[in-house]
Amino acid sequence: MSKFARIIGTGSYLPPKIVTNNDLEKMLDTSDEWIVARTGIKERRQVTDETTCDLATIASNNALEAAGINASDLDLIILATTTPDKIFPATATILQNSIGASCPAFDLQSVCSGFIYALTTAEQYIKTGAANKVLVVGSETLSRIVDWKDRSTAILFGDGAGAVILSGDEETGILHSKLFSDGKYLSSLQVSNNHINETGYIEMAGNEVFKIAVTNLSNLAEETLKECNMSTDELDWMVPHQANIRIISAVAKRIKTPMDKVIVTLDKHGNTSAASIPLALDVAVRDGRIKKGNKLLFEGIGGGFSWGSVLVQF
Repeated sequence: MSKFARIIGTGSYLPPKIVTNNDLEKMLDTSDEWIVARTGIKERRQVTDETTCDLATIASNNALEAAGINASDLDLIILATTTPDKIFPATATILQNSIGASCPAFDLQSVCSGFIYALTTAEQYIKTGAANKVLVVGSETLSRIVDWKDRSTAILFGDGAGAVILSGDEETGILHSKLFSDGKYLSSLQVSNNHINETGYIEMAGNEVFKIAVTNLSNLAEETLKECNMSTDELDWMVPHQANIRIISAVAKRIKTPMDKVIVTLDKHGNTSAASIPLALDVAVRDGRIKKGNKLLFEGIGGGFSWGSVLVQF
C-alpha cells in the first residue's frame, strides 16, 4: 500500500480569446484602473465554441505528457467543475472518452475549492490501494454563467483548465489535507436561478465574501502548518485559489509569507474557479519556479461555502 499520492505531471490550457479590462470598459461602467486596484486582474480568457471538456482534454493530455504516461495507464479520473457540459452524463466520462482512457470517471462540484476536494478524494483512492494513477482536473467555462451587465462579477471570472497526474509513492507527495463546508453562507456567493436564463447567473456579496475568505483561509493555513509542525519559513510556495489579489495578499500577510513566495496568475487568468490552482501550479512548474522537493500549500474557498487546503511535497 502506497503511503503518499505524489504529483508526477501537470498540465493546463487557456482558450485563445482574451478579454481585457479595456474591453470591459466598453460594456460596463468601469475602468482598467478600478478593476486592477480592486482585484489585481488585467485580463481573462473566454471560450467561443469550446466546451468545458474541450479545455479539460488539452490540459489532461499536457499533464499526461509531462508525467510520461498514457491515458490507458489511468485508474481513475476526477473532474472538478461548476460548469459541466451537460446535466448528465458527467463531463468526466466525456473527458475519459476524449483522451482514450478506460477507467472510472466522475465529476466533483465544490466550486472554487473543487480542485482541493478532488485532490483530497484522489489521495484517498491511492492511500487505500484502490488506484495508483489518477488524473485530477479542474476545468471551467464560467463565462457561460456570468451576467455581463453586472460590474461586480463580470470583471472577475475567466475560463480555463488545469490538470495533475497523481501516482502512489512510498516516500513523498501529499503530506496533509483539510476540508470544510458551511452552508449558512449560501446567499453570499451563489448561482441564482432566475428569469434571465435557465441556469441563472453568479451573484456575489463582495465585501462579505472578502471577509469570509480572508478569515477562513488564514485560519486554515495556520492550522495546516501547525498540524504539520512546519513554520512558514519551511514553506517554499503558496499556490492559492486565484480569486482576488487583496484576498491573496491579506492571507499571505497574516501567515507572514512574503508575496515573492506566492504564485499569482490571476492578472492574466482572472478567477477560473476549480481550474485556478492547477493552472497556477502548471505555470510555475513550467517556468521553473516550482522544483522537485519544494513544499507547496494549496488553498481554495468556494461559494456556498466550502474551503480546504493541501500541503504537498512536490
